[in-house]
Amino acid sequence: MFDKSCKNLLVRGVNWIGDGVMTLPALKALRKAMPEAKISLLVKPWVSPLFEKDPNIDEIIIYGDKYKGIIGKIKLSRMLNKKKFCSAILIQNAFDAALITFFAGIKERAGYNRDSRGHLLTTAVPVPRNKGKVHQINYYLNLLDKLGINAGYSAPYIYLTLDERLEARKFLQDLKRPILGINPCATYGSAKRWFPERFAEIANWFISDTGGSTIIFGGKSEVDIADEIYKKSIPEFRTSHSLMNLAGKTSLRELISLISECDVFLTNDSGPLHIAYAVRTPMVAIFGSTDPQLTGPPPEEDGDSNVVITPDLPCSPCFERTCKKNDMRCMYAIISDDVYFGIKKILPDKPAVFFDRDGTLCQDAGYLNKYDDFQVFKDINNVHLLKEKGFKLIGITNQSGIAKGIVNEEFVKEINSVFIKQYGFDDFYYCPHNPDDHCPCRKPEPDMLLRARGKHRIDLKKSFVVGDKEADMLLARAVGAKGILVQTGEAKESQYADFIAKDLKEAVDWILEKVS
Repeated sequence: MFDKSCKNLLVRGVNWIGDGVMTLPALKALRKAMPEAKISLLVKPWVSPLFEKDPNIDEIIIYGDKYKGIIGKIKLSRMLNKKKFCSAILIQNAFDAALITFFAGIKERAGYNRDSRGHLLTTAVPVPRNKGKVHQINYYLNLLDKLGINAGYSAPYIYLTLDERLEARKFLQDLKRPILGINPCATYGSAKRWFPERFAEIANWFISDTGGSTIIFGGKSEVDIADEIYKKSIPEFRTSHSLMNLAGKTSLRELISLISECDVFLTNDSGPLHIAYAVRTPMVAIFGSTDPQLTGPPPEEDGDSNVVITPDLPCSPCFERTCKKNDMRCMYAIISDDVYFGIKKILPDKPAVFFDRDGTLCQDAGYLNKYDDFQVFKDINNVHLLKEKGFKLIGITNQSGIAKGIVNEEFVKEINSVFIKQYGFDDFYYCPHNPDDHCPCRKPEPDMLLRARGKHRIDLKKSFVVGDKEADMLLARAVGAKGILVQTGEAKESQYADFIAKDLKEAVDWILEKVS
């Protein structure tokens, strides 16, 4: 059994962007199981930016070119030895990972028993018999489970700073909304790539139909594909307001933040596909030679903001890099009409007003845990005016009292349901976690709003956030909504607020004035 008392843990991460995203739940589970440990992640340089802002990682060690060859591996092992790791978990499957940690003298080395490396591991976990039938996320979580680490499922999430979000938004400010992001590339091979002329057809339809714009993404080796799409677009759409070609022009962190700013994303099975669901951008994913049950968007907790399109052919999935029949019939079978219908199905188009609860909708009682302390503000009935204007009403509240054992979770749900049943709210989200968990749903992290966007098709750029705390205003900034601070709770001013209202009524009046 793995020693969870280890205070200095090395994790050998995977080598590819998509795989890296799919390991994020395992890294989160490790942090939860070993909160006092220093967790260092050894990864290749091209995948390391995925983890730069992740609070579950304490140190990133770059496995760069200077460690190539036998001499390089010896140098890397010596460097790791000096760091005095007590244990290593090898998420990567390669023999190389076991060899390096063995030479580094790390006492405990755990990983899957594959690639002829079992004799180099102190704990060799059998490869699950159903490996080819379960999602890759669960494959990584299973490794931890077999080591005695409770690895419950969580959705992958890539952390972005507010500055990164704002810089991406500023970069795209000349583009018309809504924005469709397109990733026509797939590093694995041509069998995973839909055709450039069909991507161009989708871009033309989207710009014409919505009045919005399209961004073409791609790596430096994929510029030709992106250029072909650009050239096949309608000439009048090739303007700085309607079409942008960024292939080969972004770093990985820039790519992540730009995808997060798209309203909808269209992609082949590739690294950007995994980035899109990990930043919660609604997505249409095209699969031909590969299986979405193994590497597609993971199951969602709320709604269905991802659409997967596959061909109904006996040869798919074949898992080949190139089509052995030389006819690419799986990709020909996926027609543009079906893809565009998928985009229209998930494209966010509804405005919403997001309300904090305690101090905004009702008195802030500290940790509200009994009905005697539940006092709704008298002007709350004004929110029905927003419903009449077509706004969705969504509640969002941090409830760390649940994790601290102060507040009963069922009581939180009961209170939230009052706003749905009596005041016309469409939904109510809450974060039950402790602030020290650094979860993606605790405000000002935007996961609650992003989940609501997917479920209710909310256009966040046309929405508002009303709250009484600085975290609420930072949340509004993070998603591009307007922030309104109400002076009925904790804060009386905020540098991030677009408007400061004395109460709920004044906040509603300001919103109605803005949309009139």
